[in-house]
Amino acid sequence: MRSADSVARNIDDASALIREAHGQGAQFIATPEMTALMEMRTKPLFEKAVPEEADSALQAFRGLAAELQCWLLVGSLAVRLSDTKCANRAYLITPQGEVSAHYDKIHMFDVEVGDGQTYRESKNYQAGERAVVTDVAGAKLGLTICYDLRFPYLYRTLAKAGAEILAVPAAFTDVTGRAHWHALLRARAIETGCFVIAPAQGGHHENGRDTYGHSLVINPWGEIVAELDHQEPGVLLAEVDLAEVTAARAQIPALTHDRPVPPPGV
Repeated sequence: MRSADSVARNIDDASALIREAHGQGAQFIATPEMTALMEMRTKPLFEKAVPEEADSALQAFRGLAAELQCWLLVGSLAVRLSDTKCANRAYLITPQGEVSAHYDKIHMFDVEVGDGQTYRESKNYQAGERAVVTDVAGAKLGLTICYDLRFPYLYRTLAKAGAEILAVPAAFTDVTGRAHWHALLRARAIETGCFVIAPAQGGHHENGRDTYGHSLVINPWGEIVAELDHQEPGVLLAEVDLAEVTAARAQIPALTHDRPVPPPGV
């Protein structure tokens, strides 16, 4: 996607892509981080973000999942928690239109990456406090969002809790995406023996932000099996065979080989 600062327009754009994916046979569809609103400025964000129960995007996507009878992971929405904080929250929606799980982004993007912008996600967002593994279409899905990708212990925790697929909806900056996106996603797949699905924002947004795009699906051996190799909005399809998870973990059973390591000098 290339989300803008209009919630209504983003709902329409996302819905069109979801319908396109469903029309091509997708049973589980995932959208990027900040699907319904790409807004970094504090005042406009809090003018548009609303509590979960009033969120028109969540209501629209629940209705669409029920209409299409598909699983839908809304990569994240800006959900207002108070007058000063939102949650960066992902929602898994069942084919009946029910929210079966949600996850609040744990790691806040407070960085200066050299693209002329300073990012302080913690200024407007409250960090999540729990990891989430949930059921989707016969598989175990671990939920993460964007900057979480740089913290491998989270993915190891999810894999050890049963995750077979790791979701990484993102709005990676163009600068960091060019440098690290593919390498980090492949590493998380290899370390855990999981499939990784990473729907991404891409291109130049109305708020001036540039995101990297390149949505990916990676198998448990770390191979890229599908990629949108550009920054334009579109649909990426891939088949996921969970037997590949079992095979990769049998070949490299690293999840069972952890040993406690004391800090240096202790």
